[in-house]
Amino acid sequence: MIGSQYQILVVGGGIQGCAIALSCARAGFSTLLIESNTWGTATSSRSSKLIHGGLRYLQTAQFGLVRECLQEREWMLEHMPDLVRRNWLYIPIYRTSHYRPWEIHAGLLLYFALSGFSRNGTYKRIPKERWSMLAGINQQDLQAVYAYQDAQTDDLELTQNIQKQAESAGATCLEQTRLQRADWQGSFYDVDIQVADEMAQVRAEYLINAGGPWISDVIEKVSPPPARVNVELVQGTHIVVDGKISSKCFYLEAPSDHRAVFVLPWKGQTLIGTTETPFDGRPEDCEPLQSEIDYLLGTVRHHFPDYEFKITEQWSGLRVLPKTSDRAFARPRDVMLKVEDSILSVYGGKLTAWRSTAASVLKHVQARFA
Repeated sequence: MIGSQYQILVVGGGIQGCAIALSCARAGFSTLLIESNTWGTATSSRSSKLIHGGLRYLQTAQFGLVRECLQEREWMLEHMPDLVRRNWLYIPIYRTSHYRPWEIHAGLLLYFALSGFSRNGTYKRIPKERWSMLAGINQQDLQAVYAYQDAQTDDLELTQNIQKQAESAGATCLEQTRLQRADWQGSFYDVDIQVADEMAQVRAEYLINAGGPWISDVIEKVSPPPARVNVELVQGTHIVVDGKISSKCFYLEAPSDHRAVFVLPWKGQTLIGTTETPFDGRPEDCEPLQSEIDYLLGTVRHHFPDYEFKITEQWSGLRVLPKTSDRAFARPRDVMLKVEDSILSVYGGKLTAWRSTAASVLKHVQARFA
């Protein structure tokens, strides 16, 4: 049942918003979490389904982010084994690959070190006599194959699990609920929300904007308007094809631009992703482009030339990245918190780092109410 007064209002029921509501409720703050659709059905369910440190982020020297995510991976493997499980990812290295075998070896060693030399972070080189067992991978000009460990999850189930924990911790959680306006009254926000077909009014002393790609839409409903971070939306597309190429995962290099493309087992089929395409439009209109689908299919066919498949599902999600002149891959992936006296906006954030992001937000909340 909805109350009339809360200390914390969290807008956005993706994994970040749910995790923040959980942390605030556990810390004893009266918390209201609202989501305009259903829990985790937008960006938080359109990921690569990986719980990982981000091996490819070593290329852009994001060592702090990688270390943080590897620590969070360890925590989830220990505390959420029903939702997060280990798997091996295989990296084939060809004569035409961007990185040489010794460079991949060095990167995996650094990745292992950043994990704290965890048993979940080991890696190995696959002997040539075993290449024939790698799901029919293209062996022409193949020079080496490495394998390392990361983890997989069902991102929607993970988000919904966190939301249920938030509710159990005392947070009021409302789906199909839209923020209509939030006006600052000097010591609290006077808030109008639409719950299904009915309007309700609540008061909140602190507002947390976890709207993801809709973060600017939320800001437009707040008075006075808070400052913004200059960001850009970047689309990532995934496809699912019939049949399971392998029970293991593959970290492939796209022949056209040398980006990483993941090929992963997914509910008896194969998940392939992702892309990085600048997006300019309404977040709800995000959908896969034919050029992205062709890019993913071309990468898989290059590495598995004998595999026949058809697409059974496809989707796109949006990343919130700092707006710079750099291509999307080179931009920082750390979460950005824009903090003002009575409102905090969460820009970006990684699926793997949901707990760490929530802890950072909670520190600001506690400082505000100290």
